[in-house]
Amino acid sequence: MTGKDDYYNRAKQQGYRARSAYKLQQLDETTGLLGAGRTVVDLGAAPGGWMQVAAERVGSGTVVGVDRQSIDPIDAAATVAYVRGDITDERTREAIRETVADATGNTDDRPVDVVLSDMAPNMTGEYDLDHARSVHLARQAVAVAEELLTSGGDLAVKVFDGRDLDDLQADIEAEFEYVRQVRPDASRDSSSELYLVAKNRLTGPVRVGDRLDVEIVDVGEEGDGVAKVEDFTLFVPDAETGETVEVEVTDVKPRFGFAERVE
Repeated sequence: MTGKDDYYNRAKQQGYRARSAYKLQQLDETTGLLGAGRTVVDLGAAPGGWMQVAAERVGSGTVVGVDRQSIDPIDAAATVAYVRGDITDERTREAIRETVADATGNTDDRPVDVVLSDMAPNMTGEYDLDHARSVHLARQAVAVAEELLTSGGDLAVKVFDGRDLDDLQADIEAEFEYVRQVRPDASRDSSSELYLVAKNRLTGPVRVGDRLDVEIVDVGEEGDGVAKVEDFTLFVPDAETGETVEVEVTDVKPRFGFAERVE
């Protein structure tokens, strides 16, 4: 037995349905995905190993597993629910919303705190093809996350390393505060898999580099001008109430951003 095979034995001994449970444990310990009370959607969840870990770590929160296969019930203190379907189908995504609403009472348009995906393609043995298929699956998971994640929500998605990884990461970075690559110790030595962990979903109407005219409606505690873009707050130094100024956005957080005057 190699060191990596120990995870299989540990999973059997500790009651986890798959050795991949330890990957999620390590992702959580590295990046802080699974806080108490969070609502988690696990895509491609069968047989349920990640759901078990998520249910342990969200306490009184909610875990919704989604897969085309059936998943045996999980006994946990958390609320655990299931959606059977294909995530590319709009009916499945609507079923996820309905299931989350039933479990949590949250009927917001973006009711989810964390989206997880450990999905992988059927392997062909052709590295470039397997990589491309993994990127395709990852993009499907990202599309679901962008639709469901609340402002400040997080995403972890598996992908195989390869030539399309940088483009995928760049596209995700445009929608989150930051993204990092994580390779859990529980991944097999021979595997090219890694996880893109994206933190703090951005749902505001502006992005870094945008230029726009804004009206300063107030002055904040630090003395910066306060502008509103829809309901999103931009802080603008050296601006006073009543001014209309052209600004360039320099930093974006989930619920506010910063901009500089364009001279």
